[in-house]
Amino acid sequence: MLLGLLLMLMLGSIALTAAAEVWSVARQREQEHELLYVGEQYRQAIRRYYFAAPPGQPRVLPARLALLLEDDRYPVPVRHLRRLYPDPVTGGDWDLMLIDERIAGVLSRSDTAPLKRTGFPSAQASFEDKGSYRDWVFAFTPPRLARK
Repeated sequence: MLLGLLLMLMLGSIALTAAAEVWSVARQREQEHELLYVGEQYRQAIRRYYFAAPPGQPRVLPARLALLLEDDRYPVPVRHLRRLYPDPVTGGDWDLMLIDERIAGVLSRSDTAPLKRTGFPSAQASFEDKGSYRDWVFAFTPPRLARK
């Protein structure tokens, strides 16, 4: 009887370990999907901010992420982003890609290896075979800098 109980406990622990591993992979896939979505929201908001310069003012990248929420270059503030999203993988702040002390993009602070390695849309083609989420940079390069 005791041997049967030990055998059942062993089988139960093996099943729980397998279930935890499946849950962990599913959670990482969910975070990856969210990272791709949120990162793209930031890239598009930075792009909109750049091209939304009022007539007579130079096109510039935002100096702070908060400017994506409330672009004060107009009499009535313009919103380029609904809210400041945290990094879905770490749950914290993003690292910023800067060009001339202005924000051109965001990237995760996580060094975790991504599950997704191929099959990215063209805007994210540079993410192919990257070693960590930190290498997935969601950036907008202004046209004047892209030609250099």
